[in-house]
Formats: sequence, structure tokens, C-alpha cells
Amino acid sequence: MLIDYQQVEINQQEHFVLSEVNFQVNEGEFVYIIGKVGTGKTSLLKTIYGELSIAAGNARVLECDMNSLKRKHIPRLRRQLGIVFQDFQLLTDRTVYDNLAFVLKATGWKDRHEMDTRIEEVLSRVGMSNKGYKLPHELSGGEQQRIVLARAILNRPKIILADEPTGNLDEETGCQIVKLLHEISSKGAAVVMTTHNLKIVRDYPGIVYQCREHHVEEITQTFYQQQSINN
Repeated sequence: MLIDYQQVEINQQEHFVLSEVNFQVNEGEFVYIIGKVGTGKTSLLKTIYGELSIAAGNARVLECDMNSLKRKHIPRLRRQLGIVFQDFQLLTDRTVYDNLAFVLKATGWKDRHEMDTRIEEVLSRVGMSNKGYKLPHELSGGEQQRIVLARAILNRPKIILADEPTGNLDEETGCQIVKLLHEISSKGAAVVMTTHNLKIVRDYPGIVYQCREHHVEEITQTFYQQQSINN
């Protein structure tokens, strides 16, 4: 099991966010976390990559005990994770290639030929093989999100965390990004994606958890039964 949360409580500063969280993710699974704005979706993701500490309960991510994980060990955990942000967070003064090379260097890659090969591989994977020389502002929102996806899979992560990755995109482009994420998941990486776009969840099925009233509940069967009734 890649992620295993048992009775976890999550607070944001002094504010109580979620309690009694039971949340599990296995290899190759595609997991949606749905819920309204402010229900704790992003806070839950932040605990997985160590940005936010858990307040109580037991949590393991890639064999790391998140209850006792020291801050100095968080970078080692994050090297096994791919993180996709809604607002891209690309380095605006560097080309696509340099954005990706920066990540590889920061995670210990040294051989230039190996770096070039890997960058070409991930750009090809996301359909952006001819865009390495571009600056982020020269790309559309959808293209930037593809680069963010390429960055996320550089180190062949076991888990990809995608926080509202379609939030700033039009419907067609958003669907293309989710389709790409599903393709990546089919190769073995687990994907955990927060979204409030229920059409995407319906059209590209996965395991569904819902954040609601300070709790997280697995609602996969109920969700898809309801969708079939509505259609």
C-alpha cells in the first residue's frame, strides 16, 4: 500500500479541518478527492507530501511514518512523488527544458546526456516534444499544464498528486490532461487528484473519496450509481 491513513486528524494552523480520515491508495490506482471549496481537499494532499503535519492518527506514505518524519527527510520523500499544481508554478524566466533540468539537478542527476534523454522522454510522453526551447509565457494554459505533468513524472514517481489540475483550463483541455493522468496511472503510478468537476469524474472513472463536513468518505459505488440514474 502506497498511502495508508488510519483515523487521521488534520488541522490548518489553529483551525480544525478533517477528522477520522481513513484513506488508502495502492499502486496503479486513480483516486479522486471531490468536495466543495474549503472542505479540506488540498489540506489532505499537503499532508501526503509533508507540507502540513497530521494532528493525530496514523499515516504512512511510501513506507514513511508521517507522524515522526523529520523535516530534513521530507525532500527524500518528495523525490518519490510527482506534484501537479493548479497554478503551474513554473520558473517563468527559464525555458521548458531548463525548468525540467532544474528539477533533475536538484534531485541528484549529474550526467548531461542522461538528463537530455529523460527530458526528451517526458516531453514526448505529454505531447510537447517540440516545446523545450519555449518560455512558459509563450505557452497556452493547457501546454503549461502538460509541462507541469512532464515535470511531475521526471523521476518516475510512485505517486502523483494533482491539486485541481484542470481548474484553470477549458473543458476540452482539462479532459486531455485527465486522460494523460489516466495513461500515466495505467503504467503503474498511483494518481490522487482533487477536483470539483464531477463531469470529469464521471467521464474518466476512478476511486472516489468525498470531503464533507470535516470527514472523508469513500463513495465510489454510490457516486457512479447516482450518475447512471441521472443519465
